Amino acid sequence: MSDVDTDEQFKVVLNDEEQYSIWPASRPAPQGWREEGTRGPKQTCLDRIETLWTDMRPLSLRQRRHAATN
Repeated sequence: MSDVDTDEQFKVVLNDEEQYSIWPASRPAPQGWREEGTRGPKQTCLDRIETLWTDMRPLSLRQRRHAATN
């Protein structure tokens, strides 16, 4: 069965470095991750991540670079 055919629901999760992933909606978010709020089919969650995660650099690196330029 392909991913498109499944009825499994997912949720978007992110960690403290603002890195995103999907996780089965029926399971609690893994340690170190929190729910972003989006739930639905896999592709819906992946599309949401594509919209949100526009800078792949970890948050700590972005903050250091910002501090160095100010």
